[in-house]
Amino acid sequence: MKEFERKQLLERVNREGATVGVQIPETIEIQGEMIDLREFVFEIKRRDTIPAGERERVDQAKRNLRRERLERLQPIEDNEVSYEEGRQLANDIVGIDRALNALEQLRPVDLTQEEKLQNAADQKRWMNFLKKALGRGGGASKRGGR
Repeated sequence: MKEFERKQLLERVNREGATVGVQIPETIEIQGEMIDLREFVFEIKRRDTIPAGERERVDQAKRNLRRERLERLQPIEDNEVSYEEGRQLANDIVGIDRALNALEQLRPVDLTQEEKLQNAADQKRWMNFLKKALGRGGGASKRGGR
């Protein structure tokens, strides 16, 4: 591949906004294993947040995708592939970046719904306690002042 072609491919994969309009690949081979990447991302993304039980699975997927991105980028950087092979690798990289962006946008769920309800109930009890304590304190001083 010619130097300007290599630079062009590298610029494409490193460009801000390179993933705009790009679809997540249906499947991808990572470390010799075929992964239904689009299905996985959509399954996780449907939830809008990462459930506590899924956090490790999502984190592992992101690590694997980042590693695979680097492995596909290296032959382009080292000029070890033809321009056609480089174009295919660049397409793969942009697709991987699209999947990574989708997974990065998810918010982790730090508290389960039950924990949120428990915290709200604890706050309510604390506020009631403070109101009573302050009310008794005020009532006692009024009685003491008569």
